[in-house]
Amino acid sequence: MKLRLLLLTLIVLILSCKEEKSTTKEDATIVLDSLFEAFHKFKLEINPLEATRAGDSSYNDYLPNYISDAHQQKLLEKYTQFLSRIDDLDQAQLSQSQLMSLKAMKWDCEIKKEGLTNNLVTIASPMFDLPNFELMPINQIFSFHLEMGLLGSGNGAQPFKTFEDYKNWLKRLKDYIEWMETAIVNMEEGIEKEVVMPKVIIKRLIDQLDGYLPENIEDHLFYGPIKLLPDDFSEDDKKSLDTAFREMITAKMNPVHKKLKQFLIEKYLPAGTETSGIGALPNGQETYQYLIKYHTTTNMTPKEIHELGLTEVERISAEMEKVKEQVGFKGELKAFFDFVRNSPEQMPFTEPEQVIANFNAIHETMKDNLDKLFDLKPKAGFKVRRVEAFREKSASAEYFAGSKDGSRPGTFYVPIPDVENYNKFQDESLFLHEAIPGHHYQLSLQQENESLPAFQHAEGMGVFVEGWALYSESLGKELGLYTDPYQYFGMLSAEMHRAIRLVVDSGMHALGWSREQAIQYSLDHEAESEAGITSEIERYMVGPGQALSYKMGQLKIRELRDRAKEALGDDFSIKEFHNQVLNSGSLPLVLLEEKINNWIEKTSRNE
Repeated sequence: MKLRLLLLTLIVLILSCKEEKSTTKEDATIVLDSLFEAFHKFKLEINPLEATRAGDSSYNDYLPNYISDAHQQKLLEKYTQFLSRIDDLDQAQLSQSQLMSLKAMKWDCEIKKEGLTNNLVTIASPMFDLPNFELMPINQIFSFHLEMGLLGSGNGAQPFKTFEDYKNWLKRLKDYIEWMETAIVNMEEGIEKEVVMPKVIIKRLIDQLDGYLPENIEDHLFYGPIKLLPDDFSEDDKKSLDTAFREMITAKMNPVHKKLKQFLIEKYLPAGTETSGIGALPNGQETYQYLIKYHTTTNMTPKEIHELGLTEVERISAEMEKVKEQVGFKGELKAFFDFVRNSPEQMPFTEPEQVIANFNAIHETMKDNLDKLFDLKPKAGFKVRRVEAFREKSASAEYFAGSKDGSRPGTFYVPIPDVENYNKFQDESLFLHEAIPGHHYQLSLQQENESLPAFQHAEGMGVFVEGWALYSESLGKELGLYTDPYQYFGMLSAEMHRAIRLVVDSGMHALGWSREQAIQYSLDHEAESEAGITSEIERYMVGPGQALSYKMGQLKIRELRDRAKEALGDDFSIKEFHNQVLNSGSLPLVLLEEKINNWIEKTSRNE
């Protein structure tokens, strides 16, 4: 009798649980919105630099020590909780757009949790959500200390307009110093576990640190904000801040940077590896497979990516040969590269304003054709600007999104440090990538999309963001561009650079390629300078998998377009295809593919 009563009680409990999960669409939306808001807040808390960049001052005095054990444990607990809440949702009551956002959130939680539980622990850093290694947290390019240097100079996103802004920054620096101390401890542990960076990278890092240790405080990178003190500050406030900054630099900043440099020279460099890729480290092969998944959102193997890269390099080389023949150049392809890059005809400008005018002319040329490909366009305006003088020498072309309400336009920044040697042969593809319909369309539409939860308004996944921008370069002929064969060659050159990444990244991190082998492969297939290529290869060495995202995203979008066109025939609409790609924020490729397949199926049924 007792057993029967117990069984009956269990059945009632199970049924009551099922009844609780069965909700109305309105109730499900309320629960979902609450979950999305909680996730958005969590994302800002663990990535306060994103909040600062977005103009949210709530976290301007704080940095997480994201490589600490305590922080990692907190992340594991939170991701587990969010995944549990996702599983508890009654997803049958959700719309397709809500489901897509929920799946994007689930992907983010799962991929981050997987990195934290990996044998070679990786954590998403506050630097654009890029994976960072617990035991190798500092490098010469994707490193927190470099981001802090930019912010600390007074020329980054950290505001220095009010007295409170300055005090917030001083508080933030205390958290940064704690992070630096943890980084040294973690690298010491890395030596014990034989998880150490290549010697060549350590040497670059040592040289770089000299810039953090000038002889005079007035020349110190982190003293920069004092030189920008607003005129309306009182003399007492100016004096107190100057004193506080000097004390912070002499008592805290200089000692920790000197300690790091001494550690790198005396302990870390002797333990550095002679190999180039992560695959040679303990648990390195499995970690690289994880990083491929993180950066490409696919389950492709390194070998598959390598072979794909070789195929793409061969295909693009053949297209380049056609252009070379079209213009009547006699000689090898590499010689043609040198000819184009040194051609006076491709360097016609004498004033920086002419470079800007050329980009605006490109925009005018394509304007009438945009309606043929797009009916979903951002509210945000758009402009082309020259990069500011203080950062022009080291800057690359880049795009900054406008405001969500469209009041501040999106801006395409162009560096013009030496106008007479400015080569225009890649300008059309560059405009398509960085501006319209590349980053300006995708990022503006994403943040203006009120149907998306706030956590999806941030820049998002590189494989989607950069994949769309690279795909946009291929739309030139449809938009009335690339009538000049040299401009088309410029597009092919940019695409070749991204295809080479598939080969050398997988080569170094999975197939045992040396740094020198990767440099030589790049020299053999593109005409960049050896110094430029060397810098690129060393970038790939410390960011395994990141460089794969551009080409992998582009290829998937092109594949989905071809699939839809073949399946729908005369019913295929390029405008609607682009709507489908752009109206759900940046998605993992597996979700983008699911979405496009569903659209194809639905469109086919409605024929």
